[in-house]
Amino acid sequence: MPIFAHPEFDGHQEVVFGHDPQCGLSAIIAIHNTNRGPALGGCRMWPYASEAEALTDVLRLARGMTYKSALADLPLGGGKAVIIGDPHEDKSEALFLAMGRFVDGLGGRYITAEDVGVSVEDVDVMARVTKHVAGTDSTGAGDPSPSTAYGVLMGIRAAVAHKLGRNSLDGVRVAIQGVGHVGYHLCRYLAEAGAELTVTDIDHEAIERAATEFHARPVAPEAIYGVDGEVFAPCALGAVINDDTIARLKAPIVAGSANNQLAEPRHGVELMRRGVLYAPDYVINAGGVINISHEGPAYDKRAAVDHVAKIHDTLREIFGRADAAHVPTSEAADRLAEERFTKVHAAA
Repeated sequence: MPIFAHPEFDGHQEVVFGHDPQCGLSAIIAIHNTNRGPALGGCRMWPYASEAEALTDVLRLARGMTYKSALADLPLGGGKAVIIGDPHEDKSEALFLAMGRFVDGLGGRYITAEDVGVSVEDVDVMARVTKHVAGTDSTGAGDPSPSTAYGVLMGIRAAVAHKLGRNSLDGVRVAIQGVGHVGYHLCRYLAEAGAELTVTDIDHEAIERAATEFHARPVAPEAIYGVDGEVFAPCALGAVINDDTIARLKAPIVAGSANNQLAEPRHGVELMRRGVLYAPDYVINAGGVINISHEGPAYDKRAAVDHVAKIHDTLREIFGRADAAHVPTSEAADRLAEERFTKVHAAA
């Protein structure tokens, strides 16, 4: 399993493997860049089909966190952790204590938090053996999902204003793929704003909950791409914008919380060619990490919310840069992020 020649390797500073056979821990931590500060990124637990698949995921996610922190103007770098296992069957206190010790062994170069398959309660267990965690119940910030969803709401507002010239979401049709933690809260925010919702998920109970509480129209997972409307909001796993799905998209805007939505960089070019406005994922979904950056004994929720709301202005700047340079929004976002974390390195 190559590392340096891996297609997702992007000069990552560290890639570390952790294993504890007694509790069944098999994990990878990737630190992409620490020019702006210690690497912050959640810990994901997923039943990867192979170790190679887990490595690909952690490398991509860690890089995305560097760019996310830079565009959120945080004094943090980017990293990520993945645990290979089924979060519904393989969790245990011993496993998360072992993961906490693994994180602690990096001496603060990496700070972990919750992510897909890992709850705030799981992070609280890790916090018993390491101080290098964020987003726990004891720090004030707690579950980052509502903040992530609020950032996506602000991003959708920015995209709708830029693409459609509309300053209200009243009557805007949004198709949401994935109504778990973040997707559920996004449904709530959008419903309150007057949007019309179509939802899907692999969890039928989650679909029923959204349909009942927010008067959303449920559809089968594969049908979500072809839903008529203004916004397609991917809020599940990544790589959902690919050769197959782009051809089926009817919405003129893609704006959601999922990480690594583009299967390949060229899909950002294809979206632009088709006239689809893409809100780069690591910009629009930064609300959770922004909220976490404010945590501590003096946690100020109002200040955190105001900081998350700035995602709107950041995206408007990116959209404007992309239009002016005639490049995909994904490329414009990368350029702006690289300016920020490269300048910090140069100054040091």
